[in-house]
Amino acid sequence: MDTTEISNLSLTFLIVFVIIPVSLSYWFSLGLSKSIVWSSFRGVVQLFLIGYVLTFLFSIPDWQGIALWVTVMVLVATINASKRGGNIPKVRMVVFLIIAIIEVSVLALWLGFGYITFTADKVIPISGMVIGNSMIAIGLALERLQSQFKEERGRILAALSLGATPKQSSLMIVRKSLKAAMIPNIDGLKTIGLVQLPGMMTGLILGGVSPLDAVKYQIVISLSIFVSVAICAMLVTMVLYKTFFNDKMQLKVIDK
Repeated sequence: MDTTEISNLSLTFLIVFVIIPVSLSYWFSLGLSKSIVWSSFRGVVQLFLIGYVLTFLFSIPDWQGIALWVTVMVLVATINASKRGGNIPKVRMVVFLIIAIIEVSVLALWLGFGYITFTADKVIPISGMVIGNSMIAIGLALERLQSQFKEERGRILAALSLGATPKQSSLMIVRKSLKAAMIPNIDGLKTIGLVQLPGMMTGLILGGVSPLDAVKYQIVISLSIFVSVAICAMLVTMVLYKTFFNDKMQLKVIDK
């Protein structure tokens, strides 16, 4: 398949696309001009850097490249997702374990059924999709968990005073947190292929793979992501809601 190479010079003309939102920010006095310029510059630099990093990782033995970069991705995802947990005790350790277990489980499933081979150029990109979406789901669940415990404090105290257990008094909060974390992926699955072609599918088609084969790979990754998101959200809420109570089943005060 013939591909068009994008030159570095042609990339510089993309600055026009940055000028448009900067101009809109200035016109409507949004105060976002500096953030837009900095975010765009940082994103470009990060992508070029990761390009060189991946080139290096693909040149070393597969197990080394995979182990190194998957570990980095899990650690970065843990740090970012944990920020949404505020002062929840042991949040970072719990998030790390959940993401790591999900990644290992999904990778084992892919390898076991022969969906992919154990090579860096296949494992690293697909693992990044699973880890990234798991990070977002956990962050949403943690944010909703904290806000709900703060907003529903009076109701929880009333339920506890009437003899309810921490699990019973927190059931509605756990449900809302799970729902908040899962809705984006549910909505995404509803419109997949209709509103836009998923990134992996688009990349395969551009790379010369037949659309039907690209669809099969996209189904694997989309369902893997959906299951990962659901399990991550469930585990993080079921484990960490308990930290809002002390050993005497009393509600603690945790500032965000």
